[in-house]
Amino acid sequence: MHPSVSIIFFTTASGAGYGLLALMGLFGAFGLLPADRGVGLVGLVPALGLIVAGLLASTFHLGHPERAWRALSQWKTSWLSREGVMAILTFVPAALLFIGWVFLENLGPIYALAGIVSAVAAVVTVYCTAMIYASLKPIRQWHMPLVAPIYLLLALLTGAVAVTVVAYMFKAEHGVYGWLMLLAAVSAWVVKVLYWRRIDGEKPATTRETATGLGHLGQVRPLEPPHTSPNYLQKEMVFRVARDHARRLRWLVQAMTFAAPAITGVLLIGTSGNAFGLLLSIMALMFVGIGVLFERWLFFAEAEHTVGLYYN
Repeated sequence: MHPSVSIIFFTTASGAGYGLLALMGLFGAFGLLPADRGVGLVGLVPALGLIVAGLLASTFHLGHPERAWRALSQWKTSWLSREGVMAILTFVPAALLFIGWVFLENLGPIYALAGIVSAVAAVVTVYCTAMIYASLKPIRQWHMPLVAPIYLLLALLTGAVAVTVVAYMFKAEHGVYGWLMLLAAVSAWVVKVLYWRRIDGEKPATTRETATGLGHLGQVRPLEPPHTSPNYLQKEMVFRVARDHARRLRWLVQAMTFAAPAITGVLLIGTSGNAFGLLLSIMALMFVGIGVLFERWLFFAEAEHTVGLYYN
């Protein structure tokens, strides 16, 4: 599949935003972060900003972005509609949490409940986003059970690194952040490696021979190309990434997205509220942000739609 810039930014930004919102909501609700206006602003404004920016970017690849609202009507059958509905619903508890944290500096029962509901809604929204791709049978690299865990764990990882920056910025005295970053990084790393091994070792379910029913006659190849000039299908659904290039990018993703925050998490365990921890967490956030962009690009570039059988 052609890796569209708008979709790469959407999945990266919204995933990070929902991950940060979920952890801010949970940590605020259970007292791991103080009911301080500064904490709420530094944590919730970027979270909501990333979500809004990602959702807006998701409309850029549409032919008629002004009609995007119509996608909400098919929530009974469409994961895209469910994602849109959940994205809108998530803003309700998130807004209540923002009011309590920033304007009132109050994380009492009502606002704590809003934080928990925001976290649950954020997780469900990310899951719906993942299922948009996991439900597509013509793309074997997406139609598998590991896609949803990858999306959820990457959201957790980016959110964990971001909330750690917030915690160390305001000297929150809890040792949970290093462990959280380490566990999130290792979990996402393991699942992503399993995903790569599966798509590399799995044979395509559909070939030219099975599609035409002529496999018993030998290898099938097209005599002439279907079109005399490039068309929409070739531009959007037929994209090839060199194997060596993909391999190098995979190592880069592992180093920046997984190894960097894992090492940072180890270094942060046992430290709290100091300049060294803040510097480490900011560096980890930079590495993870860039690494996830590369990971998202690979996720789309390595996907092969069955329509490509007619153009190769």
